[in-house]
Amino acid sequence: MDVSKLLADVNNFVWGPVMLALLVGTGIFLTIRLKFLPWRNLGYAVQMIFRQKNKHEGDISPFQSLMTALSATVGTGNIVGVSTAMVLGGPGALVWMWISAAFGLSTKYGESVLAVKYRETNSVGEMAGGPMYAMKHGISNKFIGSTMAALFAIFVVLSSFGIGNMTQANSIASALSSSYGIPTWVAGAVIMVASVSILVRGIHSIGKVSSVIVPTMAVFYFIAAMVVIIVNISAIPAGVAEMFRMAFSFDAVAGGVGGSIIASMLTSMRWGVARGVFSNEAGLGSAPIAAAAARTDHASRQGYVNMTGTFFDTMIVCMLTGLVIASTGVLGTVDPATGKLVSGAQLTILAFSSVFGDYAKLIVSIALSLFAFSTILGWEYYGEKALEYLIKNRKVIMSYRVIFGLITFIGATTTLEVVWNFSDTMNGLMAIPNLICLLWLSNDIAKECFEYQEAVVVREKNGEDVDYCAETDEIEAAHQRI
Repeated sequence: MDVSKLLADVNNFVWGPVMLALLVGTGIFLTIRLKFLPWRNLGYAVQMIFRQKNKHEGDISPFQSLMTALSATVGTGNIVGVSTAMVLGGPGALVWMWISAAFGLSTKYGESVLAVKYRETNSVGEMAGGPMYAMKHGISNKFIGSTMAALFAIFVVLSSFGIGNMTQANSIASALSSSYGIPTWVAGAVIMVASVSILVRGIHSIGKVSSVIVPTMAVFYFIAAMVVIIVNISAIPAGVAEMFRMAFSFDAVAGGVGGSIIASMLTSMRWGVARGVFSNEAGLGSAPIAAAAARTDHASRQGYVNMTGTFFDTMIVCMLTGLVIASTGVLGTVDPATGKLVSGAQLTILAFSSVFGDYAKLIVSIALSLFAFSTILGWEYYGEKALEYLIKNRKVIMSYRVIFGLITFIGATTTLEVVWNFSDTMNGLMAIPNLICLLWLSNDIAKECFEYQEAVVVREKNGEDVDYCAETDEIEAAHQRI
């Protein structure tokens, strides 16, 4: 039996049309159920990122919580995933990435609200939350809830070593090796030391480092991408028009932007949605684990804060990569050495090189390394909290931190096709119990959303500074005096 082929077939099934329809369908349902408030309050949500609620219970600030979540989501998918989607699904795939992200806002909001609402405090005073706690405490049928929670936690732990660790380390080592000839073992050793030194100190250390790395890498990539886009600004209008034409064409068509690439609407939709979800993780249930650690006065406030992660990841960073590729005319380039279409990181490098020349390798290598390293940090926290749900022993948790850091070296120096397919399958399986939980507890999400809208959002949009917890405590104290 060919294990690699079997895993690839299983992975293709897990990430097939049914799963993608469930992911997007849940987002559409929640968007309508919440009366489009996640869309209407997107500007408000961005403002909330920087509003600190430090006196409330939690481990890290709302900003650090978002940066921890973004550290795990803004990764190789933003560079490799976008270019791959545009090669396999045509330039129209980028449009479908945006569409899936728009509905993903509501999904990310809902799962983050539940994570804060049902979080607990663990034995060392840290917050423990995420879909597994929402399933355990929120679902009325305790057997079903506990079973779903255990399965979700197992999938997260298994995913963390692959999709969140070895494959990321391998991406860094491969990029540095192919661009500059740096031995993979050297890159692996550096990644390992850096990872262990940060991870052993826990969420406070991860939050602080992420709050520096994520904004820095985002600004660096934004500036580099904007330079390329501005230089090729004359090609943008026609390129965007071509994207939308190919995104909604029922017949397989080719366009100037796509070069020799031919794709239909269904092909564009399939690859755009798949890579979009892979990049922003809306619906997978991973980001809410970081949301549960935030200091906040209301579950909805952190729901809005973490929701912006999907906006920044897909609607900004992925869009930049897509526009760089589209505006430079490199999509559809054939590699003369292999006779195949140039894809992945090499296509992104080719696009940047049209403006930066040989420095393109440096730009993409730096961006890829920072994106991938931050993903390692974020996913360790996800895996740790999932393991903590399954096993309460603190020695096991501390051992996990060290082992997780050490395994990055194996990832950097090993061929990973089997590991990639296995971990990608586990990553997809996380979504099944999470989506069931979101639909099951949609009334809880709606109640929190509408209550917060009336009590806080409307007033804060009018210039008031509202502390929901403080006001609630005052009302309860008044009732007790009466």
